Amino acid sequence: MEITLRMACPADAEKMAAIYAPYVENTSITFEYVPPTAEEFTHRIERILPQYPWLVCEVDGQVAGYCYASPHHERAAFQWDAELSVYVDSRFHRLGIASRLYHAITALLAAQGYYRLYSLITVPNPISVGFHQAHGFSTIATYPATGYKLGEWHDMIVMERPLRKLQDKPVPPISWHLLDEEFVALCLKERSSLHQQKEFL
Repeated sequence: MEITLRMACPADAEKMAAIYAPYVENTSITFEYVPPTAEEFTHRIERILPQYPWLVCEVDGQVAGYCYASPHHERAAFQWDAELSVYVDSRFHRLGIASRLYHAITALLAAQGYYRLYSLITVPNPISVGFHQAHGFSTIATYPATGYKLGEWHDMIVMERPLRKLQDKPVPPISWHLLDEEFVALCLKERSSLHQQKEFL
């Protein structure tokens, strides 16, 4: 089995939309009601990639999962924060795909100069909470009954992972495109070859 990581591109939109659709239709993991089309996914990729990494994991050439960063909030004072999202095709669970993606994207975001990573998780979801705890996240807030989906009100928690010590005069994060190409390639290659492990997602 060959597992590889790479940067996403608009041509991946249809396959990633297909991975995402069951999460929208059958779970409260995402608060979207209608699965986005491949066209909408293309627009999302094109909005994200100028600044933030959007990674794809392939297993034997098939898109098996993806992970991307996005603004945690839009206003300027939040520019040192990034929010993570990860989705894995159910056929490829337990292969360490989510861990590979998180290790790689975290390394890239740290090199870009981000200070805090966040993940918003609908609870109860012990699998996702445990996964994030294993990757250095801790719960910092709870939004009680903040979303209504599939006939129920759902709580959401905010989990945070610090990436670096706070500075008095932080330099704005750079685009991942400005990182050294060899560093990006090595980062993706090293995380692709993580030893297979028990995986949550």
